[in-house]
Amino acid sequence: QVQLVESGGGLVQAGGSLRLSCAASGRTFSSYAMGWFRQAPGKERELVAAISGSSVTTYYADSVKGRFTISRDNAKNTVYLQMNSLKPEDTAVYYCAANRAYGVVTRGSRYDYWGQGTQVTVSS
Repeated sequence: QVQLVESGGGLVQAGGSLRLSCAASGRTFSSYAMGWFRQAPGKERELVAAISGSSVTTYYADSVKGRFTISRDNAKNTVYLQMNSLKPEDTAVYYCAANRAYGVVTRGSRYDYWGQGTQVTVSS
């Protein structure tokens, strides 16, 4: 079992920055690929960014390329999402998720463990 706890969400003005963190329990964190998903009201959940266990492979949705950076610190069992140049359309609940079998994949159904989510609100 892996437990994931997100933090770092909040209210920010357009153009601002936030850094999300996701702390994971367990001793095998480096074995899991991690993803950051988001879901806005009335919209489907989408993968924003993902990173392999070794950090060699990353993925970014086109909508966040050049603005968001995913990273991880396996010694601290933590994955981060640095979000810069935020836009109102980035407003959503952000979830971190973990999967061990599939690596960096976009399908949410491939992820085994999910956090409770953290709200990000970007005002215009």
